[in-house]
Amino acid sequence: MKKTVVLAGLSLLATGAFAQTNLQVFYDFGENREFITSTLEMFKSDNWGNTFFFVDYDHNWKNADDKVMAPNSTYMEIARCFNFWGESALAPMSLQVEYNGGFGTFGNGLGAFPVTNAWLAGVDYFVHSADFANTLNIKFLYKKFIGDEDSTPLQFTGVWGFQDLFGVKGLRFSGFADFWGQKQAFADEKNEIKTTDWVFLSEPQLWYAIGQHFGCENFNIGGEVEISNNFTQEGFMCNPCLGVKWNF
Repeated sequence: MKKTVVLAGLSLLATGAFAQTNLQVFYDFGENREFITSTLEMFKSDNWGNTFFFVDYDHNWKNADDKVMAPNSTYMEIARCFNFWGESALAPMSLQVEYNGGFGTFGNGLGAFPVTNAWLAGVDYFVHSADFANTLNIKFLYKKFIGDEDSTPLQFTGVWGFQDLFGVKGLRFSGFADFWGQKQAFADEKNEIKTTDWVFLSEPQLWYAIGQHFGCENFNIGGEVEISNNFTQEGFMCNPCLGVKWNF
C-alpha cells in the first residue's frame, strides 16, 4: 500500500487546478503480491492552505474457490498545510499536520495486524518553475507512532512532479520519497530476530493522458514502481505496477 502525501496536490498545482479527486487502480506485479490496489485521492486548496487525503485498498481476500471477494487491507493519510503568509518572503514555507493509519490481514483473513496510528507535524517547503509545470516539495516532519517510545520520531519527505516530460503533452513524471525512523523486528531465514531503525519508501509514477486523443483528458494510463528498504519486510524490495487513473 502506498505511503504518500501531497503527491496529488502537487500534480494539481502544476496544472493550475483548485480542487480535484482522482481514482487510481494498479495491478501489482511484485513477488508474492499479484493483486489489485485502488487509491482514492482528493486535494483542495483554500485561503488558509490546502488539504490532501488518500485511501488505499488492497483487493486480495479470496474465497475457497480462489476468487477475490473483498479488500484485504486498507491504509489512509490525511494532511493539512497551513499558509497565511502567501504575500511575504516566507510564502514557499507552510506548516503541516498529518495523520496516518490502517490495518492489514494475513492468511487470507485468518489474522490481522494494525498499521499503527501516526501523527506528524512540521514544515513543508515548495519550489516550482515559473509556470508550475515542474515542482518539488521538501518536508521535515516530527513523526510519532502511538505507543512507540523507541523509534526516532522523524520523517524526511521529497515530492516531485514534471509535467509534459520531454515536451510530450500529457506525459507526467511524479513521485515521492520518504525516509523515517521506526524500530522494527524481522525474522531472517534462520528465524533469528534482527532489528531495524529506519525505513525508506519511494513510489515514482509515470502517467500519460491518453484520453486527450479521444476527447477526454480525464483518462490516464501508466504505472509506478514501489522501491523500499525495511518496509513490510527486512531489506530491499522493488515492486512494479501498471495502472489507470481517472480524474473526476
